[in-house]
Amino acid sequence: MKKILFLTPLLVVLAFLSSCDKLDKLLTFYIEDSQSVKIASAFPIGQVVPLTPIAVTTRSDEKFKNENTSANLVKDVKLDRLTLSITDPSSENFDFLQSITIYISTDSNDKILLASLDNVPTGVNTLQLTPTSQKLDKYVKASSYTLSTEAKIRKPISRDITIRTDSRFKVTADPL
Repeated sequence: MKKILFLTPLLVVLAFLSSCDKLDKLLTFYIEDSQSVKIASAFPIGQVVPLTPIAVTTRSDEKFKNENTSANLVKDVKLDRLTLSITDPSSENFDFLQSITIYISTDSNDKILLASLDNVPTGVNTLQLTPTSQKLDKYVKASSYTLSTEAKIRKPISRDITIRTDSRFKVTADPL
């Protein structure tokens, strides 16, 4: 009898924790976005230089509505992944790039690290950056945000290069 009394609360706690995980999975969705940036052929070598900032319209209210939630119920937003791909010229690779850092900001929020990659591998035309672990709720909930990029070039760029940035944010909403 004592064993049953001891095990019952433990089983209740385990069932509750299991249901919380299932509930979080039901309330979790992803917001994906793509932007393009052009790196000019006259980019200086060996210096960390900022690229032109990119303004991104979030349309987050529409995305939240499609997931049957709203901005006030969103409790956690994190960058799940950020991929860079060379789109033009298609024969180009990232051999020219030594490191890259991307920041996110809004008019009312400070600029924070979004993702970065040091020691960019050579011979590839797609990169996976390391995402920040910071909460990005206020940036994704805003009507727009700005992406700022700093890049360090390892070798001369002979022609303009267009890079597509594909981001995916993991969003978890509150049920109530």
